[in-house]
Amino acid sequence: MGSPTAEVTLIEGSGGVFEITRDGQLVFSKKALNRFPEDSELDALINV
Repeated sequence: MGSPTAEVTLIEGSGGVFEITRDGQLVFSKKALNRFPEDSELDALINV
């Protein structure tokens, strides 16, 4: 089995919005949590 892959799309905007979606579902919102995700969180958010 190979390494997991992810498709990343940067959507330019304003207002400091940073969101991560997986399969069309919002899995992280900087605006809602008022912080960026930790590195360990990123791994968990994109690896299923």
